[in-house]
Amino acid sequence: MGESSAPSGYKEYLAGLLAGVATVITGHPFDTVKVKLQKHNTEVHGIKYRNGLHCTARILATEGVRGLYTGATSSFVGVAFESSLLFGIYSQTKQSLQGGVQSTGPQPQVIIPSAAFGGAIISFILCPSELVKCRMQVQGTDSVVPKSCSYSSPLDCALKTIKGDGVTGIFRGGSTTLLRESLGNAVFFSVYEYVRHYLHLQLNTGSFNHSNLINMGIGILSGGLGGVAFWSAVLPLDVAKTIIQTAPDKSSPTNPFQVLNSIYRRAGLRGCYAGLGPTIVRAFPANAAAIVTWELAMKLLEIKND
Repeated sequence: MGESSAPSGYKEYLAGLLAGVATVITGHPFDTVKVKLQKHNTEVHGIKYRNGLHCTARILATEGVRGLYTGATSSFVGVAFESSLLFGIYSQTKQSLQGGVQSTGPQPQVIIPSAAFGGAIISFILCPSELVKCRMQVQGTDSVVPKSCSYSSPLDCALKTIKGDGVTGIFRGGSTTLLRESLGNAVFFSVYEYVRHYLHLQLNTGSFNHSNLINMGIGILSGGLGGVAFWSAVLPLDVAKTIIQTAPDKSSPTNPFQVLNSIYRRAGLRGCYAGLGPTIVRAFPANAAAIVTWELAMKLLEIKND
């Protein structure tokens, strides 16, 4: 993190919180499309969407812009909170692992454990919040979910889940979420740090000094590419998680590899990467927004970031 070896406490978490808000505003509509594609295109019946655009057009036609922000309220609270934790834990773990030593470049032995640790911690919050979000998202107008067991609100969904399946029911898909977040964030922060380092090196050789615009450009590129790398690496786990969390029968398998195996047998590699289009399309702007906001917030809060 930088020269000030004493962590600035809450500031890293506040910067992460702002990054989370930026992520939801930019990324939530894409997420709704992704979840609908994953649910409907891996099932036998119900409407089949040709692609992300077709799905978006259907949502806009049947539910309007609000339809794209279905489940966004819980998402705002959830993402702001978990982003705050992720960036805060990542910054502080990185700081303590570096031990105040100024490094010349990114250190994988510091980045990977810090990111994986942050990812593992937030998976405990992400799992129940995503379970509720996915169950809300798959019950739109085109849904195969019977009306009788539909949920009126995220809270209603959470309570019905706990009532039906016990407290453990709300943590369904927990190990899959943990795996996705630990692996994914190790990939995300590695790509982010390396791309950022490389671009700064390239641009430092020039005669001009760093303008805010250039820093923002670097943030957009490094954050965007980090996000694309995250999802390319862990999308099959995410597909498995959607299937596990929206399965109507609580005795259906919760082992992601078992689930992916059956998807692979039924729908091939394409099935395991269902929703890749909208996910990658969303990953770039959403993560670019997160990183630019995070870096800007750290600058305003005077946290060193190197």
